[in-house]
Amino acid sequence: MNPAIDLWVYLSTSPLAWLALTLAAYVVADRIARRLNRHPLANPVVIAVVLVIIALQVSETPFETYFEGAQFVHFLLGPATVALAIPLVENWRRVKRSALPILIALVAGSVTAVGSAVGIGTLLGASPPILASLAGKSVTTPIAMGIAEQLGGIPTLTAVLVIFTGVLGAVMVTPVMNLLRIRDYAARGFAAGVAAHGIGTARAFQVNELAGTFAGLAMGLNGILTALLVPILAHFLAG
Repeated sequence: MNPAIDLWVYLSTSPLAWLALTLAAYVVADRIARRLNRHPLANPVVIAVVLVIIALQVSETPFETYFEGAQFVHFLLGPATVALAIPLVENWRRVKRSALPILIALVAGSVTAVGSAVGIGTLLGASPPILASLAGKSVTTPIAMGIAEQLGGIPTLTAVLVIFTGVLGAVMVTPVMNLLRIRDYAARGFAAGVAAHGIGTARAFQVNELAGTFAGLAMGLNGILTALLVPILAHFLAG
């Protein structure tokens, strides 16, 4: 037997191999993004996902096998989200001064995100389960999947839509804000957090710490408001 093949067979059955692959893919993706001066299209999350997909396709590895090893990274999403409170505390005075604009922007952004998704889906003739799956696309995955499940949607479809929304938002947020000549990093970050949840927040932190702070705040608040808003909207449409 070829020693290289024997080594690959051994590594492919080890959970740590897929954890190492995930981390290595992101390191490579981040270096590519830095080489391209953090261009919006060079999103390291997108690049890393593509690299992992290619590796899984080439090795013919089922997702379940991959996730068994990579789930430690998934577990760290919780602590990483909690850690967003650190820059929030550091910028708390700025947040308090902006309380009213934050409230107005939150309601406007949340209603627009839910209303536009459901409205466009309705116009295109989407079925109720699809509409339920679309409604929470702009909030973080666990909340969105919970909303979809409660409304009779398809949680796995919702997860895909959430990731797609986050990636699209992270790519578009900087060019759109520049086009609109919005220079306030707090406003830019808050918009990214409302529209593109965690992936948008990660992009905001790459651009500016204040933007990342407000993006993290927006992500959390939008998750709460959407969880309250969508069932009310569903009840209204059913009536």
